[in-house]
Amino acid sequence: MSKSSGHVLWIAIVVLACGIRVHNAFQYPLMGYDALYNWQYVESLTESWELPDPEAGWSTSHPPLFYYVSAALVRALPEFADRQPRLEVVGVRLIGSLAGLLMAWLAAACVRSVAPGDVLRARLAAALVLFTPAHIYLSGMFHEEIWVATFSSLAVYASFRGTRARSDKGSRFVAMGLAGGLAWLTKLTGALTLAAVALAELVEGLRARRTAGTFKNVAVLCVVALAVGGWYYARNWFNFGYLYPQSLPVHEVMFTMPPGVRMAADYFRLPLATFTDPQLLAPDLLRSIWGSTYATLWFDGHRMFLPARDPAVSLLGGALLFLALIPSLAFALGIFRGMLRALRAPGSGDLPLLFLIAITLAGYVLFTWQNPTFAVLKGTYLLGLSIPFAFYASEVLSGGLRKAGPSRTGLAVALALLLALVVAACSFGVFFDKLELAGLHWQPEALP
Repeated sequence: MSKSSGHVLWIAIVVLACGIRVHNAFQYPLMGYDALYNWQYVESLTESWELPDPEAGWSTSHPPLFYYVSAALVRALPEFADRQPRLEVVGVRLIGSLAGLLMAWLAAACVRSVAPGDVLRARLAAALVLFTPAHIYLSGMFHEEIWVATFSSLAVYASFRGTRARSDKGSRFVAMGLAGGLAWLTKLTGALTLAAVALAELVEGLRARRTAGTFKNVAVLCVVALAVGGWYYARNWFNFGYLYPQSLPVHEVMFTMPPGVRMAADYFRLPLATFTDPQLLAPDLLRSIWGSTYATLWFDGHRMFLPARDPAVSLLGGALLFLALIPSLAFALGIFRGMLRALRAPGSGDLPLLFLIAITLAGYVLFTWQNPTFAVLKGTYLLGLSIPFAFYASEVLSGGLRKAGPSRTGLAVALALLLALVVAACSFGVFFDKLELAGLHWQPEALP
């Protein structure tokens, strides 16, 4: 492929990614993960700016940044009550879509910092973010998850670039504390990002024997993050006796969802149903942590966008999930290479990415263990790993696309087909009609 034709193809891919997000922002109803409850929280803030009691509603226990920004937008825009979804909801979704585009740019920027002339790999990294189905689905929902992923990505990007340059600039640590604090003020998982970048900076600084400066800079990072995001959790502690609410009465319906108990074996199951029946109430998939997570990261396992009972949807999902093994396995191989670099070459920039992967996955395991319901198994919770995923997967995939012979052609065709299936699965109402309410019917009488 010539340089000019490659450039045109890349522009078409970016336009396609943007077009899907704009389409979904205007066409997707006010549903999706907790969307109605999130909207109720925002509506309450349009009447009073007072921070509500965590038990006042389903979503009022969440950190407030997303809700206050959304409420400010609602107050600023004229009311179009006869339009569904409301223009204010569309506006919030478009902000989330822009945030997602920023994440793709950050992923490409990380690649350019280590391989300035590798245009193919940089574009692959951006495309892997733009066309991860969970990323597209969330861009169309009224939800805070993509916001926390974006703030987390900013903090990780700053740490990645800084550890490579071995920079001790105080402004960089202030910036990381600010981005990480905003992530923390958006969702509790932002604390995992803070832990990852602080640990990476500490280890890299000590390896370079910059002991005093490293401790000071990490302290600055933590103080800024506490000031920006920690006050909300301190307020919970002083007012309600806990840092973060867990198992509130308002969420008691969650306690009745299947499977109801969690076993260690659930973390080692990867059933064939992941590909043959990719919806989370499938009997063989119900107890699989990673199968369910994979089916919601690369497909609509919760049926928020797609019909729940259409056989064609299951066929689409199976094919998509099978092809998604290619970037997933490339990611795993890239992690291994990154670990070797981190051990051999201080300042490679891999430590922030590797610590983020390890700490995020550990947090996810703990969260799913404490909440034994199918509803909490969501690949969207892992979107904060977008930069590590794109960075490492693109390293392996770009190498495969440069090899001469049939393998390169096969890989290119498989990735093109994967992109086409993602477009089909993620374009709301274009290829499939979603007539029922979002989500799976989980009551015992509705279980298959």
